[in-house]
Amino acid sequence: MTLRLAVPNKGRLSERSVQILKQAGLEIEDSDDRKLFANVKKRDFAVMFVRAADIVSFVSKGAVDIGITGKDLVLEAGLDVKSVYDLNFGHCRLSVAAPESSGIEDVKDIKDGSVVATSFPNLTRKYFAKAGKRIEVTTISGAAEVTPHIGVADLIVDLVSSGSTLKVNHLKEVAVIARSNAVVIVNEGSYKSKREEIDELVAAIESVENAANKKYLMADVPTKSLEAVRKYLPGIAGPTVMNIAGRDDVVAVHVVIDKDKAYDAITRLKKLGATGILIVPIDRMVP
Repeated sequence: MTLRLAVPNKGRLSERSVQILKQAGLEIEDSDDRKLFANVKKRDFAVMFVRAADIVSFVSKGAVDIGITGKDLVLEAGLDVKSVYDLNFGHCRLSVAAPESSGIEDVKDIKDGSVVATSFPNLTRKYFAKAGKRIEVTTISGAAEVTPHIGVADLIVDLVSSGSTLKVNHLKEVAVIARSNAVVIVNEGSYKSKREEIDELVAAIESVENAANKKYLMADVPTKSLEAVRKYLPGIAGPTVMNIAGRDDVVAVHVVIDKDKAYDAITRLKKLGATGILIVPIDRMVP
């Protein structure tokens, strides 16, 4: 039975989602053409490329079995889907922002009757209702940051990552409604009937995420420096040490290291007399 997977066709989550699937070993046919459907070579998988905002609905209705989208979109939709894995990309926050000149420093400073422009009307209404504020929501599809300057709204609720867009538009963040990242969601019925296939795919995705900040290091190390290398590069379960044919003074050391430690690792190994140092990326790392 074909496993149907939905990924964003464009936007902040699209490229990394497709990259993860490819690193997991799934060869998507014609993925660069962004067709609505694409098959996966040698697998009974079908990939659908759709708007990230529509993926929650598609998964909820069973049009697809599993999807990658933003947690913010899952919260906004409020539909019946099961979140099975948090991905380490697409990090942002849904925030309330007001003009710098408004005098608003906190939600309590917002006047009743204020107009809020957002593409997240459900989360916005719930947040302000809980805060005891009566506001009017204007639903827009994009460019919320310009609405206070053209008289459409008094303030906005929008996704923020670095905050640079707010600064450029003379807006300031006054409250955070929710924090978001990419998530893997599944249809409840599909999870019962295709549990094994879904778990295998999620495990493959997780293994790519595990490898994202790791590198595989190989080096020829003098035996006299081996103990120092063991202490400096402990690896996951210790470095792998192999004899080199015809050499008693040098061994081959293989170890997994954190990506941000690669520069210092090479410098330290050179000082210890290591040669033939090679660092390569890792596509997947299965515990």
